[in-house]
Amino acid sequence: MKRLPRFLPWLVPLTAAVALPWLARGNDYVLSVLTLAYIYAVAGLGLNLVTGYTGQLNLAHAGFMAIGAYTVGILTVDHGVGFWWAFALSGFVAAIFGVPIGWLSLRLRGHYFAIFTLCVGVIINLVIEKWDALTHGVVGILGIPVPPGAGDLQFDSPREQYFLALFFLVCCTWVMLRIVRSLVGRSFMAVRNSEPLAEALGIPLMRTKLLAFVLSVFYAGLAGGLYAGTIRFLSPDLANIAHTFDIVTAMLIGGIGTVAGPIVGALVLPWITQYLQFMENYRMLVFGPLLVVLLIFLPAGIVGTLRNRQVRRAARSQARTALPLSRGPIGQGENSEGAGHARH
Repeated sequence: MKRLPRFLPWLVPLTAAVALPWLARGNDYVLSVLTLAYIYAVAGLGLNLVTGYTGQLNLAHAGFMAIGAYTVGILTVDHGVGFWWAFALSGFVAAIFGVPIGWLSLRLRGHYFAIFTLCVGVIINLVIEKWDALTHGVVGILGIPVPPGAGDLQFDSPREQYFLALFFLVCCTWVMLRIVRSLVGRSFMAVRNSEPLAEALGIPLMRTKLLAFVLSVFYAGLAGGLYAGTIRFLSPDLANIAHTFDIVTAMLIGGIGTVAGPIVGALVLPWITQYLQFMENYRMLVFGPLLVVLLIFLPAGIVGTLRNRQVRRAARSQARTALPLSRGPIGQGENSEGAGHARH
């Protein structure tokens, strides 16, 4: 049977996402929620690269997202740099900070790596909060300009901001698919599955893990830069560890180790939060058990579970197809033997 093109499973949700602003006409709230979901999906793609494909849980991810956001805020508000120039630097600045931090933290493994990056995230949060001369401290940065457009295309309304976030999500997803399907992506997965075996195959462990870490925080920086242009206000709360846990939760819901998982999780999580908003401070009493139930019955997440079912269904289909073919010669031999006895 001829295989379907790889892009086909992405075509239906992309078409629905493009058509959504016309379906939700006049509902700017829905568009705003989805815009933020797309931005956090970009950050989730980055964290999924280092966590799902390399096996390293970076709990400072929100801190690197804040670095990208504050890069845009400081350059545009305090130094008059154009938004797109500042946005282009947001990912690179986060990656520059990620090189020494990754070089130090990746010498640790497992829980020790997670605890180290947790401390890094807390430090980033404190630096942003206390360094008033650079980050404006707890007051935050106000008046970040909207991303400028060209001609009649301006990104100053919820609809245009929605399409801008969707465009960057599509681009980042395409790049991520290219990465994980390349030899570099296979090296990441080899390190995740077994570091001793990967090293025996000649894969440089430190260089591979550092590359995944830097690419991950680069995505976080881009998401932060886009967040700054969308919200137009920044506060130290963006670097709070709670935002990292939100991204991790979205990955768990969608499926760690799948490209579509962080996107699905980022789309599902805001609506769960909104439906539980009436419980105010007690909503975690419901959300926590819901997450536990999800991990028990869908440990691979939504996308991972669907993918596993598809693989099992394809395996059963191939087995049913191969079984009659293997029985054919035997049946023919039995018939010919029976005919020979009859003639005898």
